[in-house]
Amino acid sequence: MQANPTLDQLQVFLAVAETGSFSGAARHLNRAQSVISYTIANLEAQLEFKLFTREGTREPVLTAEGKAMLADARRMIGVLQDIRARAEGLKRGLEAELTIAVDVTTPSPALVRVLAGFEAEFPSVALKLNVGAIGVTWGQLLRRQCDLSIGGIPQTDSDELVSVRVGDTSMTPVAAPGHPLATYKGRVPLSEVRQHIQLVVSDVSKMTEGKDFGVFAYRTWRMTDVSTKRDLILSGLGWGGLPTWMILEDVHAGRLKILDLEPYPERSYDLLAFYRVDSPPGPAGNWLIEQFKQELPKVCSTLQHMSEREKRSREAQGRRSNPSMTAASTAR
Repeated sequence: MQANPTLDQLQVFLAVAETGSFSGAARHLNRAQSVISYTIANLEAQLEFKLFTREGTREPVLTAEGKAMLADARRMIGVLQDIRARAEGLKRGLEAELTIAVDVTTPSPALVRVLAGFEAEFPSVALKLNVGAIGVTWGQLLRRQCDLSIGGIPQTDSDELVSVRVGDTSMTPVAAPGHPLATYKGRVPLSEVRQHIQLVVSDVSKMTEGKDFGVFAYRTWRMTDVSTKRDLILSGLGWGGLPTWMILEDVHAGRLKILDLEPYPERSYDLLAFYRVDSPPGPAGNWLIEQFKQELPKVCSTLQHMSEREKRSREAQGRRSNPSMTAASTAR
């Protein structure tokens, strides 16, 4: 007959192993010591081997077989604890699963910190993360494909959505160092900007179909994700705006150069959390919103400091390459 240990037997076995004694396990589980001894004896009988040696020792010592079983017992009890936590959470109204849509401009360091905290705070809540550009975050919410979204201000108002400001982000125009716009002397006028291929992320959601945002060039190459856009810009195939958090290391390392464009200055805008009026977030969703409020300002203040440092560096390089500008500045 195959052994069929119960969860209670495994819990008792684990308690004895961790406390080092039958009396300690009895106190830990609030049971009589005789019940602990009886449970272990029954478990050993089912398994047909000893878990502890007890002869000639004051306290039970795990046998080789007992040590081998310990990891399995811990895993099974861990699953039991997860089930208990999930059941308690569901009774409190805690979401069993949460799907969030996040705009690509959301600073990745803040997103990672928030999700790391989420895992520690809500281990029983399953999470689905969708990342997209422009209208994806609003469209998925309106189609009930997610419970919560983080993104910019929608182009059209909707009575179906509630928005909460959680922070801000920014976009910066960049190109490879050898690109003509990167080597242009002084601020680049619109007439010059129009002559060079602009790389643009398209909105796959159709929420902004027929509309362009920050597009100035006569020729555009369009793609569906910002990582490909960054790779193409790095290769020198075109210029475009990228989230500031994404490009600062590339700028510092000399792989990208921030452009001084007359029609396209570095721009910042609000990041908002959205949810449906008829489906307000539960405890886990509300926690996420509050954490974004805390983490985004921390990261964005750091990014702003780095961005200003890079800007000062560019201005200093410009003065070195144009001595007359330095003289004029001194005269003023």
